[in-house]
Amino acid sequence: MKTLQDLKPLVSYLQDVQHLSSAISMLHWDQETYMPPGAGRGRAEQLSALEGLAHDKSVGPEMERLLSKWVDLKSGQVKGEARDWAEEARALLREVWRDYNKATKLPSEFVRRFGKASSLSEQVWVEARKKSDFSLFAPHLKTMVALKKEEIGYIGYQASPYDALLDDYEPGMTVAKLVPLFASLKAQLAPLLEKIVHSPVQPKADFLHRAYPPEKQLAFGQQVLEAMGFDFNHGRQDLSAHPFTTSFHPTDVRITTRVEADDLLSSLFSSIHEGGHALYDQGLDPDLFGTPLGEALSLGIHESQSRLWENGVGRSKPFWKHFYPILQKTFSEGLTGVDPETFYAAVNRVRPSLIRVEADELTYNLHIMIRFEIERALIEENLPVEALPSLWNEKMRQYLGITPDSDADGVLQDIHWSGGAFGYFPTYTLGNLCGVQFLNQAKKERPDLEEEIAKGNFLPLKKWLNEKVHRWGRRYSSDDLIRRVTGESLNPDYFVRYLKEKFSPIYRLA
Repeated sequence: MKTLQDLKPLVSYLQDVQHLSSAISMLHWDQETYMPPGAGRGRAEQLSALEGLAHDKSVGPEMERLLSKWVDLKSGQVKGEARDWAEEARALLREVWRDYNKATKLPSEFVRRFGKASSLSEQVWVEARKKSDFSLFAPHLKTMVALKKEEIGYIGYQASPYDALLDDYEPGMTVAKLVPLFASLKAQLAPLLEKIVHSPVQPKADFLHRAYPPEKQLAFGQQVLEAMGFDFNHGRQDLSAHPFTTSFHPTDVRITTRVEADDLLSSLFSSIHEGGHALYDQGLDPDLFGTPLGEALSLGIHESQSRLWENGVGRSKPFWKHFYPILQKTFSEGLTGVDPETFYAAVNRVRPSLIRVEADELTYNLHIMIRFEIERALIEENLPVEALPSLWNEKMRQYLGITPDSDADGVLQDIHWSGGAFGYFPTYTLGNLCGVQFLNQAKKERPDLEEEIAKGNFLPLKKWLNEKVHRWGRRYSSDDLIRRVTGESLNPDYFVRYLKEKFSPIYRLA
């Protein structure tokens, strides 16, 4: 039986293409962290050239020659003897063809144009958010929406044009699947939120918004990341306007955070969130770098890792049993007299809020539903970009009962649209659901897991995730992986049950 060794020429070529993609990612990371403000146009030209070159190599004659030896390029069917190869080799051919088939539909000129436009758009978004002025960003957002519609025209779709965008981040996901899932979730979350909002028990949290030196916040966050198993010898953390994770190789994974001097937990939870992403990237097989088997499966699975660590671990009692005494000693002036139970309740306080990345576990998904509906309106209904601020505010009132008083806290708060990442947001909710389901299974298989976390030992969980999720890359579909890990398909009941079990004692719900 033949294995990946028999595909070595194809693997080597894929790795050469990935080296270019890694260089592109490096330029994006630099743009978001250290690039001088006046370097924007030059950077956009650099990205345009490199992205065009990487695209040309990924669809060029050599790629066609190597792949066509084993796969019918029109149908994606594996040829002859390759059908009897090892599962891993067949999975690689399947996923390489999937990427190739989509890439060949995009003209090189479009890829270059998109790369330049997205780089400029991201830079203007940073300025617009600082000034809280949507009008600065609107022309660039118009361009990005138009480019995504152009992309949809090249790729094609069956039911909804938005499906083509969803497939970029969660292969196989469709509007037809998401709409009933979100409706069911909202129907269960809304009554729970109503009970919590009207509960006579409301945790105090004013102590979280005192003066907390940023340098101490960053140092504490690094301590948590080290405990999680993030390898700083093969990674680093920096500051950016919007926290993100980027990976150039499993041996070089970068994360960012942002710090507010009057918000003790914002930077910490963004660090834990991005740390969860980073553990996934560091847990991929470096020998398969550049191939689909050395890449994260999907954004939904990726988000399951970040949300699992941020919420399932970072907001849990065992986590704070270990870390709260350390935090209290680090920030004694702000936390003196705050007992562990009061702190735990504050960490898990449910309150409709303006900013998605700082939302509690319950209302967070409502933020995602708002973005999902707006994106569909832009793509399916040709909603004018100029209408976004008012529509955003209207949906915030409808879903959360609050209204932003500025563009920065409203329509400009997320970076995703500036880079053309339409179809990304739903993966956050998919990640929430999947993360709880994975963690539930980990606790079944490791009954002592919470005890280990309470001791500050997070490595058993990290190793479990490495073995069950990370190392497989794109070998399986999302549904297949979830079934392999938990024994069933994605089941939102676990998530709803988890929320009820957490918040009922805090808010003394019947």
